[in-house]
Amino acid sequence: METTPSAPAADLAPPKAEIDPGPGYPRHWEADVVASDGGIVHLRPILPRDADALLRFHESLSERTRYLRFFGPYPRISPKDLVRFTTVDHRSRVGFICLLGDEIIAVGRYEGLPGDGGPGGTEGTPGPDSAEVAFVARDEHQGRGLGSILLEHLAAAARENGLRRFEAEVLVENHQMVRVFRQAGYQVSRAFSEGVLHLEFDIDPTEQSLAVRDAREQRAEARSVHNALHPASVAVIGASTDPSKIGHAVLANLLRGNFTGPVFPVNPDARSVRGVRAYASVTDIPDEVDLAVIAVPAAGIDEVMDSCLEKGVTALVVISSGFAEAGEGGTVAERRLVAEARAHGMRVVGPNALGVVNTAPDVRLNATLAPDIPGSGRVGFFSQSGALGTAILASAKERGLGLSTFVSAGNRADVSGNDLLQYWQTDPATDVVLLYLETFGNPRKFARLARRLARTKPVVAVKSGRHTGPTPGLALTAAPIDEASVRALFEQSGVIRVETLAELFDTALVLAYQPLPTGPSVAVVGNSNALGLLVSDALLDEGMELAGAPVDVGTAAPPEEFASAVAKAAGDAGTDALVAVFVPPIATPGAAYARALREAVKGIDKPVVAVFLAAEGVPAELAVPGPDGTPMRGSVPSYPSPERAAAALARVSRYARWHARPVGEFAVPDGVDSERAREVVARLGSGERHELSDEDALELLACYGITLAEFRRVTGAEAAVAAADELGYPVAIKAAGARWRHRTDLVGVRLDVGAPAGVRRAHGDLAGITGHDEVYVQRMAPKGISCVLEIVDDPSFGSLLSFGLSGMATELLGDRAFRVVPVSDQDAAALVRAPRAAPLLAGYKGTEPTRLEALEDLVLRVGRIAEDLPEVRSLALDPVLASPEGAAVIGARIVLGPPPNRADGGPRRLR
Repeated sequence: METTPSAPAADLAPPKAEIDPGPGYPRHWEADVVASDGGIVHLRPILPRDADALLRFHESLSERTRYLRFFGPYPRISPKDLVRFTTVDHRSRVGFICLLGDEIIAVGRYEGLPGDGGPGGTEGTPGPDSAEVAFVARDEHQGRGLGSILLEHLAAAARENGLRRFEAEVLVENHQMVRVFRQAGYQVSRAFSEGVLHLEFDIDPTEQSLAVRDAREQRAEARSVHNALHPASVAVIGASTDPSKIGHAVLANLLRGNFTGPVFPVNPDARSVRGVRAYASVTDIPDEVDLAVIAVPAAGIDEVMDSCLEKGVTALVVISSGFAEAGEGGTVAERRLVAEARAHGMRVVGPNALGVVNTAPDVRLNATLAPDIPGSGRVGFFSQSGALGTAILASAKERGLGLSTFVSAGNRADVSGNDLLQYWQTDPATDVVLLYLETFGNPRKFARLARRLARTKPVVAVKSGRHTGPTPGLALTAAPIDEASVRALFEQSGVIRVETLAELFDTALVLAYQPLPTGPSVAVVGNSNALGLLVSDALLDEGMELAGAPVDVGTAAPPEEFASAVAKAAGDAGTDALVAVFVPPIATPGAAYARALREAVKGIDKPVVAVFLAAEGVPAELAVPGPDGTPMRGSVPSYPSPERAAAALARVSRYARWHARPVGEFAVPDGVDSERAREVVARLGSGERHELSDEDALELLACYGITLAEFRRVTGAEAAVAAADELGYPVAIKAAGARWRHRTDLVGVRLDVGAPAGVRRAHGDLAGITGHDEVYVQRMAPKGISCVLEIVDDPSFGSLLSFGLSGMATELLGDRAFRVVPVSDQDAAALVRAPRAAPLLAGYKGTEPTRLEALEDLVLRVGRIAEDLPEVRSLALDPVLASPEGAAVIGARIVLGPPPNRADGGPRRLR
């Protein structure tokens, strides 16, 4: 695999003030993208001022590359072609360039093909349907996936401009280009003539093309993190001779940790630091530098950046503070730091970070401020907080929890938790993932990545700021996210949510050293009846089940008897997990019992935890030691209280149940017509928020196979009688004003009206209450349990689905469940069963159960609306009557508005 070449030193001057590209320039198409080797490229639309750079790019191509792209020698671009290539309208003619520094390294373009005068075109002029696409990369950058990146972004721009299809002419010997098209996930048709392949394909995203995009994104982003965690060499910029300075601490920790590569202190005022030769600048280092740890004041960061860019450093870890957390001036400096780094292909951890750790024996990287780190293990840890990082590492070591990698991202200006999720997805050294989060930069992406990762590796997360929000100045791109949304995100993604760092470590110890339980049945064995009962109560409180009564061997039982009872209980077919309880007798050391317990459960494929009242974590006597003394798989975690042991085991059991469930399918329900729905929304407009009329709401819902109980909106008593006669009795009469119809006391509704006289009486009652003569007359649906299904606007996700039963008690208690879109069939089933009142739907105390599958189908249809139509800012099906016959929608309200920015949609980009 090729590495990213560094830009020439002459091109590394600070960027000039941005030039206004002029009206019509699609700035939202600009993106920083991760190439397949983990390097960053900047992609943007081409402009006339790029002419000189395009000429240099063309001259840098080999004759072979020019021949394959232009079907002939084409040694130089003519003035006429130069204008055509750089002057585009960003509609029928679009061009993108990939930049490294100021130099173009790849170009892609599409040009509309002559149409037949369809919508937007006239005979012989570019029409709206098809365009020819082509791209080329500099020879030394070929093989980095730039062609695939350009194709994704060109297709997205084309779809935005109303195009539906791409065509391409490719020489049959241009195997790389053919492979780009063939592996993109589209259905490509091919025709061959005179050595040229003619390719055609629709550019609407397909399930396969989205899967290809996500897989490429995962590999690229994982590689970019791998580069930062597996450096061959490290420079510490700001390595001070003063032991009180952070630069000295980082260097000392790198040396103390026996990093396997060379370490270069950078200090212009010292010949050596801690006995290692120092250099005045990173550019003076004679060898390559993969990772630079920056520990200079924020005011000096620009000069350091220039030297790192010139040196071709791959990744930066910025320990320095004084950026976004320090106020507006620091925020500007932080954005400039990241923009400069990305423009030259580098990723940034931080600023204000504690640093990074990789305990692999062939790396041994401790580029942090923490002098003492845990031993090698199989747990990855990401922390947004630099300040907490040292305490986290110390606590992990104290509890005997070995780590594979640790990243403290500080302000998280570039590398984020999502990047680490991508890395750990395929990291063979990591089995368990721990997260300390303050904000979500891209919650939709987090949900997608966490759901995928949790299927293979458990993810445990602390989300702080539940009541007060994140630390000021952190996560410049983060949107606020409320607690209900966080809960929905974690539940749906299979993330194990904990409230404290202590709970995080308690849970991690079980996951790291014990297998997952296959059921909820737990045996309790100990030498104290009182403690056994406390453990039993704690397990039942957590929703677990007991595998029989607690076994008490008595305080006088020797270690062998204790171990025999444990082995017998663990070996029972009705036991899914075991808690061993121990109170140290006065005459016998507890260590002997711990060793006996460890040996008794060796090889048992069921989780075992201990409550040894004097021990927390993994004491040496309960540990299976690894090569460096760190506990390994098979070690038995111990807890100082019954409640903590039971809670940790219960969390792991709930995760095991989620993990055992089918993955779920994202199938489109029958009768959904998304194209027609988009046409309806386009016709109705979404420039400003507005509520749809009844007729428009019905039309839009019909596109998704959702119908309402038939109704008429009429004025006057006799018109109401006529409508009731037409619909058929019995009917419901409802006030036209929403404030009356949707009250929980039903003051604005009259139900089961069975005759014309009743209609007149109901109309008169409602007119007297509301002062209006207009009413709804609606055919009565089968009686059922009243529910509400909504799309609710969320500042982070754009839209969430909300479900609950109707009624004042539900509103008072907030008994609503939420799910993030898209929703699978498993998500839909879980959503309608999630509210605390949901047992009423399944048949409570002998009542007939409702057809839950009808509610699930309705959830899937509303979920498609939320996913297909971001312009739908809110939707409420209220009420929905769930009955043994099905789910009848009685009322609907829909609000359209400007769509939110969906940061996880479209082609790949760093966000």
